[in-house]
Amino acid sequence: MDETTAGPRDTLGVGMVGYAFMGAAHSQAWRTAPRFFDLPRTPVMRVLGGRDASAVKTAADRLGWQDSVTSWQELVARDDVDLVDVCTPGHTHAEIAVAALEAGKHVLCEKPLANTIAEAEAMVAAAESAAARGVRSMVGYTYRRVPAVQLARQLVADGRIGTVRHVRVQYLQDWLADPQAPLSWRLDKQAAGSGALGDIGSHAVDLAQFITGERLTGVSAVLETFVHERPVAAAFAGLHGTGGTGTGPVTVDDAAVFLARLSGGGLGVFEATRFATGRKNAIRLEVNGERGSLSFDFEDMNVLHFYDATEDAAVAGFRRIVVTEPQHAYVAQWWPAGHGLGYEHAFTHQVVDLVGAIAAGEQPTPSFADGLAVQRVLDAVERSAADDSRWVPLA
Repeated sequence: MDETTAGPRDTLGVGMVGYAFMGAAHSQAWRTAPRFFDLPRTPVMRVLGGRDASAVKTAADRLGWQDSVTSWQELVARDDVDLVDVCTPGHTHAEIAVAALEAGKHVLCEKPLANTIAEAEAMVAAAESAAARGVRSMVGYTYRRVPAVQLARQLVADGRIGTVRHVRVQYLQDWLADPQAPLSWRLDKQAAGSGALGDIGSHAVDLAQFITGERLTGVSAVLETFVHERPVAAAFAGLHGTGGTGTGPVTVDDAAVFLARLSGGGLGVFEATRFATGRKNAIRLEVNGERGSLSFDFEDMNVLHFYDATEDAAVAGFRRIVVTEPQHAYVAQWWPAGHGLGYEHAFTHQVVDLVGAIAAGEQPTPSFADGLAVQRVLDAVERSAADDSRWVPLA
């Protein structure tokens, strides 16, 4: 529907805080979703918020926002903003999201939900109070919305692999393998909360819990920082930057490895690192059950491997499923079968599901409570690693 003809109940005014890597991805999703999907409300990109007036104005023009401001408080207070999209570093999530919910604005907040359990709990309390007034909130664990991941969850839910015995999840990147890669807010514990653990390990935890439908009930962990001092950044583009003069400390983990137990009795092995040389964005997940197995790697994101142990052993083997058929989640709105999707499409699917839930008066998922559940795992991992890898149970 064209914005000029849409009534006030037909549109959803969006304000977004933050415009770097995640801000660009979210902006593309807000632009694209109403052009490929028949949404019950049309998102309108009202205003972009950032600290530097010139930089945020340039970003707003480039990314498709109507206006820009340098105060998130001003953005939240605007009458033409119905939803606040939080794409800022983790230490700001709670303040912005709580204020927006209290102002009656729906909220989409990037992951991890917060930097501490206390902040996440405050966000959940605000979300539950707001939900009673019809105000919705969601945390952005976007990989849930990859069609192959959706199929994996469906196969588990349908009992195709039976009782889950093992889960193995790796999230491997290499953008920090060079010791001269400069500092960014992602390497500052005060801003980021943790390093590889929260940045990408949180995705690993969420995917394991989403696909299996189970919770992690305890962990034993090791964290490691390989490079303790890095050049101060002179400039950044996405995850990569150039060093300037001087150095500063790295105050987060570079890699996280932990064992876990699932609520159904299965075992989990998790690894998150930004030092896996040659691995760019390898989210590798395998689930082994009594009746079959599933395997997925985001670097081949349109494919899911499925093993059915009930088949005749003479012909049984992993089946390579190209998840690009119209029957697969979201795919029918895109390209003909076999024409694969990419990284950005999951963000569009996130917008589609969020707008649909808001219009239907339903709670979108993953909820802030789901985000808190992941936060509890991250906290347990840190506590275990700080105490010689002792087993830390989760309630």
